[in-house]
Amino acid sequence: MQLLIKCIYKPMWLYFMSYSLPTFAVTHNTQVTYKFVHSVSAQLWNSTLDKNGAFLIDRSPVYFEPILNYLRHGRLVIDKSISPQGVLEEAKFFGITSVIDQLESLIEKDIPAKDHTPITRREFVLSLIATPAKSELRCQGMNFDGADLSKLDLRNINFKYASLRNANVAGANLSYCNFERADLANVNMEGATLLTVKLVCAHLEGANMTNCNFDDPAGSRTNMEGANMKNVNLEGSHMAGVNLRVTTLRNSNLQNCDLRGAVLAGADLENCDLSGCDLQEANLRGANLKGATLELMLTPLHMSQTVTTIT
Repeated sequence: MQLLIKCIYKPMWLYFMSYSLPTFAVTHNTQVTYKFVHSVSAQLWNSTLDKNGAFLIDRSPVYFEPILNYLRHGRLVIDKSISPQGVLEEAKFFGITSVIDQLESLIEKDIPAKDHTPITRREFVLSLIATPAKSELRCQGMNFDGADLSKLDLRNINFKYASLRNANVAGANLSYCNFERADLANVNMEGATLLTVKLVCAHLEGANMTNCNFDDPAGSRTNMEGANMKNVNLEGSHMAGVNLRVTTLRNSNLQNCDLRGAVLAGADLENCDLSGCDLQEANLRGANLKGATLELMLTPLHMSQTVTTIT
């Protein structure tokens, strides 16, 4: 569609017409800018007259109409059927600088923002219901901050790189989940089932993991190697055979934990409370036990195990 302009020799008086739209008129009462007149005039030099004496400018009248109305009453009104981007291009073409900022702001608001909104329990439960039991639910990199996922069956879900800061998964079954490099700071996992879970290099600082069950009767072991578990509460958890190699557990509470056969080689256990723990056959080679509390141990540390520091 093209825009036709008919000039009548009166000051600031132009007619804008199209083949299929009503005539647009810019009269002496319409506030036009010098750039607007200059832009139109420049186009007229390269245009030809039609049989009705109108000049042809190859622009869209659909996008020009909101600009013309703006010049008339000073307010930008755009119908929902008209693209603000198209109106912006016409404003730039005709030099209507006073409306360009408004149009750019309007377009920016219409651009969908990157959605980092945490997923709610309802949204996630609907996803669980729609996923077949034998299919893997992929939640890699998703945001579950503060979500209440307590007491749900969440087995076999891939939470790699996901964020679950301050989330509540108390009493949930998280067996066979992948939490590799996930952010689980201050998460509530009280009483959760964590058989054969992968928590390699996960961030668990400040988490509540009291009375969790990591002990898989089938013999598979949870892998927490390299995880950050500072100030974690693991009191009363069943962690037989768990891999905690080079894990940081400073200032954590491991009272009455079952750590039989656990791998704690190179782990940082400084200032940990290990009172009442069962460390039978646990591997503590190279572990840092500086300031750790080792009272009421069910079994003594094996003499073959090399501990970096015990004070």
